[in-house]
Amino acid sequence: MSAHDELAALVERHRPGTASGEGGITPMPDTWVFRDMDRSAARRAAVLILFGRLDDVPAHHPSSAVPADLDVLFVQRADTLRQHPGQIAFPGGAIDETDASTADAALREAVEETGLDPAGVQIIGSLPDAELPITNFLVTPVIGWWARPSDVFVVDPGESAKVFRVPVADLLDPANRVSAVIERGGLRHTSPAFTVDGETIWGFTGIVLSRLFDDLGWTQEWDAAAELVVPFG
Repeated sequence: MSAHDELAALVERHRPGTASGEGGITPMPDTWVFRDMDRSAARRAAVLILFGRLDDVPAHHPSSAVPADLDVLFVQRADTLRQHPGQIAFPGGAIDETDASTADAALREAVEETGLDPAGVQIIGSLPDAELPITNFLVTPVIGWWARPSDVFVVDPGESAKVFRVPVADLLDPANRVSAVIERGGLRHTSPAFTVDGETIWGFTGIVLSRLFDDLGWTQEWDAAAELVVPFG
């Protein structure tokens, strides 16, 4: 089965009305909750998890689980932002009243942040909403496939510092897996994270990515005892 077909099968497994799709909202791990979630007042957002065979640069650490040239798109948030400054994230943001769907919102935000051509993106489907208690958002992960890749770049330096792609096989490499650690208010918080080419993907994005790989059966065994303290801001 191709990576595209595996992603499509994953979305189908979580479709409402199926056994996996009946679970509703996905909470953050208990080890990564800094405050309670108020679902009644939660705002809605969507992120685009965009996969595709995007360039001719193969992974440094090929995996038997995925093609060596399978990539996923990320943005690095600007250091000047009030929330989550400097963090690596999927393109995305708050859902506007003018958005026809969560998928439309995720794609609109991706265009605004990365300049990609939306005509080249195939929306495969959405996964269950995920809680983001720190900002009281419910976030819908939208899975996309880059059928016709286009150039990407930082559209607004006030919002993003960098737009880049990472081979999925490098993300899966156990040598690039760590547990992110935050010590705050006398408490210690941990979550799965990824370190690739000098960048660390942690927090909400790292958790969603780790769960996605687990669900796809792509995850390779890694050492959760390997820890990396990350800045909290």
